[in-house]
Amino acid sequence: MSHEPKALGGRIFTPTFCLCIFIVVIAAYFAVKRLIFGIGSVTNLNDGYPWGIWIAYDVVVGTAFACGGYVMALLVYIINKGEYHPLVRPALLASMFGYTLAGVSVFLDIGRYLNAYNLYLPWQMNFHSVMFEVAMCIGTYIFVLWLEFTPAFVEKWGLKNFGKKLNKVIFAIIALGVLLPTMHQSSLGTMMLMAGYKLNPLWHTSTLPLLFLLTAIIMGFSMVVFEATISSRVYELGDETSMLSKIARIMTYVLGFYLVIRFQNVFMRGHMVDAFSGSFLGNMFLLENLLLIIGLVILAYPNYRNNPRLLFIAATCVLVGGSLYRFNTYIIGFDPGNGWKYFPSVGEQMITYGLIAFEIAMYTLFVKIFPVFSVHAPAESNH
Repeated sequence: MSHEPKALGGRIFTPTFCLCIFIVVIAAYFAVKRLIFGIGSVTNLNDGYPWGIWIAYDVVVGTAFACGGYVMALLVYIINKGEYHPLVRPALLASMFGYTLAGVSVFLDIGRYLNAYNLYLPWQMNFHSVMFEVAMCIGTYIFVLWLEFTPAFVEKWGLKNFGKKLNKVIFAIIALGVLLPTMHQSSLGTMMLMAGYKLNPLWHTSTLPLLFLLTAIIMGFSMVVFEATISSRVYELGDETSMLSKIARIMTYVLGFYLVIRFQNVFMRGHMVDAFSGSFLGNMFLLENLLLIIGLVILAYPNYRNNPRLLFIAATCVLVGGSLYRFNTYIIGFDPGNGWKYFPSVGEQMITYGLIAFEIAMYTLFVKIFPVFSVHAPAESNH
């Protein structure tokens, strides 16, 4: 296996790419409609639910999916596990588009989006606001991710002089790339502390910042496994199970720690009975944790995590379980009272699907044009 990243090459306009672009075009129609006629023309948001799927999925869940670059930077550059370096650039690419599109989603979600520039004016900044901290950190991190991916541009276009200058400051960029997600992922949990009694006790707890940070880490590692498994099959990159199983071992400890805190917290506050009450919210609590437990059981046994199929299933379970936890916290477990209801409109859903499709399309485009993977595909892919 070569550790020198190479562009995969191959056809750009494959059926998968064209389908994604078609979905993006539909989403663009609703996005333009929202920008011209206002947020109410596209969404089902209301005074009870001031944010919906664009925040709950595109930002809260989407940025956790995009934490692959964060955890790999933490593992390779902070803990100094250089053996995982071949996985860094693919994870970074996925993170770059995941966070960038989360930023687009936030921009669409802002009522008066033309005033978004006020976020960066010092005299307009509210340093006591957790929402400001999240917005500033995510906005800065998007810029940092593109800087972290710059070496791929340097290698592609032969910018040797710029590459030498970049190497002198890359350590500071990587440090920011570890600090910023640690801050805003925990703060995404802090934001829902403000919900108070409106958030069901199964999810409202003072440990929300820690739980959100831990889910970001386990979902980041899971996305690395998920993405690497699919990419190795689609682009015929070879078997990376030995490396991924080592990452899975790390996931075992973090996931186990998360589940201990999660259940201990609910039990100590006397709400475990609510989980087994048979209610919809209780069942959602059980479902999210059942998926995480299934993932933990698979990851805990060496023979299981060394099996590519079981490893992929475990990563998928953790991704879905972590997503449900975050979605439950922001939407399902939240009740503003006064009879307010919310379900995303067709326009909201299509914009979300469009963002996902755009990320997939750009990922496939970039891996074919820029040096991302460490193994050159032996044959042209139709994906």
